[in-house]
Amino acid sequence: MDYEIIVVGGGHAGCEAALAASKRHKTLLVTGNINNIATMPCNPSIGGSAKGIVVREIDALGGYMGKCADKTLLQQKMLNKSKGPAVKSLRAQADKITYPKEMKRHLEEQVNLKLLEGMVEDLIIENNTVKGIVLEDGTKITSNIVILTTGTYLKSDILVGNTRTSSGPNNEKNSKHLSDNLKKYGFNILRLKTGTPQRIERSSIDFSKTKREEGDPEPYTFSFDNEIYYDVNNQEPCHLIYTTDKTKKIILDNLNKSSMYGGLDDITGVGPRYCPSIEDKMVRFKDKDKHQLFLEPESKYYDDIYLQGFSTSMPKDIQEDMVHSLPGLEHAIIKKYAYAIEYDAIYPTQINASLETKIIENLFTAGQINGTSGYEEAACQGLMAGINASLKLENKKPLILKRNEAYIGVLIDDLVTKGTKEPYRLLTSRAEYRLLLRHDNADLRLTDYGYKAGMIDEDRYSKFKKKKENINHLLEYLNTIKIDKIEAITYLKRPENKIENIITYLDKEYTDEELEQVEIILKYEGYIKKITKEAERMLKLEYKKIPDSIDYDKIINLASEARQKLKEVRPTSLGQAMRISGVNPSDISILTVYMKRYFKNE
Repeated sequence: MDYEIIVVGGGHAGCEAALAASKRHKTLLVTGNINNIATMPCNPSIGGSAKGIVVREIDALGGYMGKCADKTLLQQKMLNKSKGPAVKSLRAQADKITYPKEMKRHLEEQVNLKLLEGMVEDLIIENNTVKGIVLEDGTKITSNIVILTTGTYLKSDILVGNTRTSSGPNNEKNSKHLSDNLKKYGFNILRLKTGTPQRIERSSIDFSKTKREEGDPEPYTFSFDNEIYYDVNNQEPCHLIYTTDKTKKIILDNLNKSSMYGGLDDITGVGPRYCPSIEDKMVRFKDKDKHQLFLEPESKYYDDIYLQGFSTSMPKDIQEDMVHSLPGLEHAIIKKYAYAIEYDAIYPTQINASLETKIIENLFTAGQINGTSGYEEAACQGLMAGINASLKLENKKPLILKRNEAYIGVLIDDLVTKGTKEPYRLLTSRAEYRLLLRHDNADLRLTDYGYKAGMIDEDRYSKFKKKKENINHLLEYLNTIKIDKIEAITYLKRPENKIENIITYLDKEYTDEELEQVEIILKYEGYIKKITKEAERMLKLEYKKIPDSIDYDKIINLASEARQKLKEVRPTSLGQAMRISGVNPSDISILTVYMKRYFKNE
């Protein structure tokens, strides 16, 4: 074999996959344009609601997104600070120039990893097992494992008004044949779409008509290394504006010119429900007078301003009118017009929880090819695919995170169990155990897994163990002292009392993170115990494995929809079977009885 692992695609999923795989295995990263590694073709931000916690989880497992974001951000903000620890999440305005450079530096410095510019259009398949890739020019490169992280480049089309152009994001070359070849190998292909808004010349905006939005005055980091690389007092501001009545009228009067609403009659792709175009917002929420938009800087090295929330597929002349109807943008110069992009993906129920496909052995997929949206969702899948590809080469069990352990576990379980018909976006509401999956405790939840998978070095792991020891020691110590004649534990459980107020009573110095962790554990102890018990109850069903050989057609009385869904997903446990949409409790009861009768010894 030429390589042990080949990663196809240099986006956020591909970068994390390649860096994880090459920790211990000879790896090749193939991408259409090396200068576009880790670019951000859409929103220049990392993190956000739920997504910021995912970036912390990536870092806790030994990934790189958080480290790169910390080094290259323009502005940092903790969302939902006043709403409690379950929904707190970090968001950074990233620099579109320096973020990709920082990620590319990590790739170039990584031992065992080679970068190659090329377009992959086919796979080498033998006996239903992948053996390598075939480039556009016919060159064959062999490997034990292939990870596909092709983003929005599979048969992608740019849509503006009544025009359709075969292209990847930002007029990049796309892959014209790979998805057809995947279909030939047995994959069901899904057509999706997403979009991006205009970029505006900064000097043409009248910022006096906008509301200035500053970064937080406190320093934050995604990475548990906790190194502050930015000047907290010198962050780039964003600005808030709203659409007007004129904006609404222009859009509704010209709706038939939008690619999505009549400009093109051959669109089959489904767009993201939670990040809709401005046309979708106006149609779906006709009773709403205005919609929130943000003016966000893309980089300190050039003057493009990203018009967040104004994604559209309207013709360019209508876009001009739309933009000029906004406050402060009456004379705005549009440097890049908005567009929608339609592309191929695979139905994610065709992949296992390890991200290895069910159709072809040793073929893994990660990122938007699996039907997700967002840099963070892509990066975490790439990381898990890279880790599990390595573990498979070493004949070890895959790392599969549970829903009560990580948002990453929620995302992957949702994909492989429920599938998706639109670009999937991670939300806090998708996590039933979100009080356990917090921003503050991602390292406590996942660093042990990262260390066992070979992703965390000894120095970092020893610091992590010290942190755990200090937290446990402080919890024990607080049981031995009183504050104002009240037991310290009881004192800190009261909402108005903060741990920072009793620093002088403590036996030694603790870091801010250690103090925060202890305070959250004590204040939310009752809730955490309740949710933990609920999670443990559900986990019992995860341990009730469904045999691979089960034939759902032989189970009498199963509802026809349940039978079809169970055959499609092939759940590995009763717990997973319960989460499949269309499978009801009565179907689970029938399945349980059947397993007890015919698979007693398994």
